[in-house]
Amino acid sequence: MAKSRFAIKRGKTYTSLFVSFLFSFDLICNHVTGFSRPRTNESPRRIMNKRARRNHADDEKVPDNPSSTSDSGTSSEEHSNIASEEEQDEVVAYKEPSMYDSLLKTLGSASESIADAYKRRQRAEEGRSDTDEDQEDDLESLSVSEEDEDGSEDGSPGSALDLTDIDGSSLADIGGHIEDDDDEASDMDEEEEVTANGQSIAKESEISSSFSAHLDYKLLKDEVEILSRKKGKYKWEVDAANCKWVATRELILEDSYMNSPYGLNLKLYDHWLNNYEASGGHDLHSSRQRSFFSLCNSYRDILHHNKKPFYLKGREEDSSIMDAYLLHSLNHVFKTRDLVTKNDKKLATRKEAKHEEILDSENFLDQGFTRPKVLILLPMASIAYRVVKRLIQLTPAGHKVNVEHIDRFSDGFGPGRSDEQQDEDGISKSWKTSKPSDFQALFGGNNNDHFMIGIKFTKKTIKLYSDFYTSDMIVASPLGLITKIGEAEVEKEKDVDYLSSIEVLIVDHADVIAMQNWSHVNTVVEQLNSIPSKQHGTDIMRIRPWYLDGQARFYRQTIILGSHVNPDINALFNNHCLNYEGRVKLSFEHKGVLPKVLLQVRQIYERIDTESIVDADDARLDYFKKKVFPKIKDSVQGGIMIFISSYFEFVRVRNFLKSQDASMCLLGEYTKQSDISRSRVWFFQGKRKIMLYTERAHFYHRYKIRGIQNLIIYSLPERKEFYPEIVNMLEGSHSMNCTVLFSRFDLLRLERVVGTVPAKRMVTSDKCIFTFC
Repeated sequence: MAKSRFAIKRGKTYTSLFVSFLFSFDLICNHVTGFSRPRTNESPRRIMNKRARRNHADDEKVPDNPSSTSDSGTSSEEHSNIASEEEQDEVVAYKEPSMYDSLLKTLGSASESIADAYKRRQRAEEGRSDTDEDQEDDLESLSVSEEDEDGSEDGSPGSALDLTDIDGSSLADIGGHIEDDDDEASDMDEEEEVTANGQSIAKESEISSSFSAHLDYKLLKDEVEILSRKKGKYKWEVDAANCKWVATRELILEDSYMNSPYGLNLKLYDHWLNNYEASGGHDLHSSRQRSFFSLCNSYRDILHHNKKPFYLKGREEDSSIMDAYLLHSLNHVFKTRDLVTKNDKKLATRKEAKHEEILDSENFLDQGFTRPKVLILLPMASIAYRVVKRLIQLTPAGHKVNVEHIDRFSDGFGPGRSDEQQDEDGISKSWKTSKPSDFQALFGGNNNDHFMIGIKFTKKTIKLYSDFYTSDMIVASPLGLITKIGEAEVEKEKDVDYLSSIEVLIVDHADVIAMQNWSHVNTVVEQLNSIPSKQHGTDIMRIRPWYLDGQARFYRQTIILGSHVNPDINALFNNHCLNYEGRVKLSFEHKGVLPKVLLQVRQIYERIDTESIVDADDARLDYFKKKVFPKIKDSVQGGIMIFISSYFEFVRVRNFLKSQDASMCLLGEYTKQSDISRSRVWFFQGKRKIMLYTERAHFYHRYKIRGIQNLIIYSLPERKEFYPEIVNMLEGSHSMNCTVLFSRFDLLRLERVVGTVPAKRMVTSDKCIFTFC
């Protein structure tokens, strides 16, 4: 177990003070008094200089010592008036102490050196010198320059925080993010090769990267208020790689990100280029994955809702998108680690001035509450297996000399069959051929939806199954994380604080997760970037200020990828993705899937008019009761299948049919296998007139229902590929009729089925019935 970086001498109380102050004070101030850290775009040094100049101008007008008699014969009453004016000035210029200042003051009660450092910081913020402080205390009246002050502070035995103050270790050794293992050391020395003009390559790469620009930005109070309103109109457009994106802020990918190395870590870029060329690529700059990587590297929130998944014959596009977000994740992790390690080295070389550099400089604010920075949510273990394998392949060779626990990972996430029975993605080749090809590709591997794995990157090793608090990246299913969150709520000794400092969230295959339980994703996202409940070896002096101010959610980048979008995904993106860089989503016109209906089926679309989305479900059921059910109630012919999208609607229709003593059978996602088999036989033989069939049941089983004579689509499917599959089940029907119910609130589903242009016309037309043949 790694040695805690907050270990202190026995008898010391720094840790308890830190814990009690950081979390108790933060919660009380933020949630009770509305306290917040004053924000400004100016550097603290510039503010200090301004205040010093202002105070110096005041000093020329007012004697330094109010108690002494001036040459002009100033009376004591005049001194009193002047003092009163000075107090008023101080009130106007008063700066509410930040959480960081209060922390130093609290720690100072247990350490003279920290208390002394806090006093100097306070004087600097007020624009006063050490001389002014001495005059106020009537200790001495010697005037010195700012350079002399700095020199005397550095040379003062009592001003420097001794390395033995905290367990004999330096402040650089306290950070909980970068361990002291030799294997953990950064490549900064190797990467900082001097070019012909005297600049280092690493420095040039950092300048061209959006990493520091994004994380170092300081939000103003007005900006925070605007972001908190969760509003933003998509009024900017940009074309990229055969698609169009719309954004809430002007979307211009700067030239520095459009040229190699595109803001990437240099070794990562070289490895990416070699892999791309080895796979047969010729023009990386014009490739789809380079284009999407540049979009990811802009650190905007992204919603890509038309990605062709690998199981729908879109392997090339899916792989390009996956490579792009994995490279972005690796780049973020490597740059975070290199920044922290570089600062550790700087502090180690300036031993005596170390504490002052941390207290007085923003250059060392480089950490969050905990180490994990990237969270990838995936629906199934087989997909996680594919993603992690590719992640390892994209990692430069020098960083993966050793991949720990790779066999354990293959056993836990792979299909568990011999190599001869697997394809390149670990999917079984011996699947039932009666199922569609996309079903075989998606469900042919490990279908476990309850998993979670931490991944840690060191200089030469990738550590799978690392402890979550020492991991750089977490790959999990929503259900796996929900279980951990539930355990933390029940058992006090457990927590999920490793989610407090996630800076990049990726939700891939969101459409598949929506078929599982999208509410789990909502719960996980709400848990992200919360103030930790415990101290986890964090160096408080190096935490970025926007973490302490509770603004981390405004810096987190969220990337949601799926083959389609629904209202739930849209709601999450609009209400919980509040990145100050803005939101970007794909703008796409659907062509529809009606040409894939192979039979000559008369498809009648009936619009249900309702004014409010709240009343939409009731209006649909009422329409079904009054307009549709009377037609099938007295029908002698059976074989009526009612296809329903959601389980909620399924329950309402089932209860209504029961109340009408209708002859029916059920085929839902929670129906037992024995009941499913019996229902299919009864329906085919005509023993039951009506069958209720849900979209989730079709997604997980892809049954081919025989005996359908009349099809009623109570609500359109979310997955457009299901529509022609269901309609084509009418093969052998005498009437070849299909009735579809829709409202204007079904526009997203409708445009995927009939096309964007016809769908918009259908929801706005004066007519309510539309026919497709």
